[in-house]
Amino acid sequence: MTFTLPNLPYSYDALAPHMSKETLEYHHDKHHQAYVTNGNNAIKGTEFEGKSLEEIVKSSYGKSAAVGVFNNAGQHYNHLHFWNWMKPNGGGNKLPGRLEKKIVEDFGSLDKFKADFAAAGAGQFGSGWAWLQVKNGKLGVSKTPNAENPLIHNATPILGCDVWEHSYYIDYRNRRPDYLKAFLDHLVNWDYVDELFSKAV
Repeated sequence: MTFTLPNLPYSYDALAPHMSKETLEYHHDKHHQAYVTNGNNAIKGTEFEGKSLEEIVKSSYGKSAAVGVFNNAGQHYNHLHFWNWMKPNGGGNKLPGRLEKKIVEDFGSLDKFKADFAAAGAGQFGSGWAWLQVKNGKLGVSKTPNAENPLIHNATPILGCDVWEHSYYIDYRNRRPDYLKAFLDHLVNWDYVDELFSKAV
């Protein structure tokens, strides 16, 4: 398969003031485009050509000869979902029933999940991601460096927040915890999380 950059599912200014038009233009049009371009170049003529994106991510991880393939495929996968994990007027505490029930069951409360997720994102040293994942039928929070995601740890990501600086520095400078709070309170597309949750279980 060839990687392609999808259009954003909303306008560039739709997530303001929590994520600015300038951030989305740089993040989507420049950074994500680079992962697509470099990923396509990296898989040309290799064993990964013709595989699905998930297969490429899983099978290239940990192979020294395929670092470029993994980094770009991983980030392409992460970002394809990231744009859909956000929506205008998202976030907050109104979740689809079954998802909310499972979060409360596995974390104790929605607030506890949010605190754990924000702590994972704030505590990720350098570039990386914070995740809500399904593993062995149970929800959990994790964090990964760089392009890594729960797929390579035998889990299914159902929500991820990009904590690379290009995701927040224009709007929040070095205040990563404020960015994570805004993401959870105002941006998360819980319907998309629920859709992935339903598939994962």
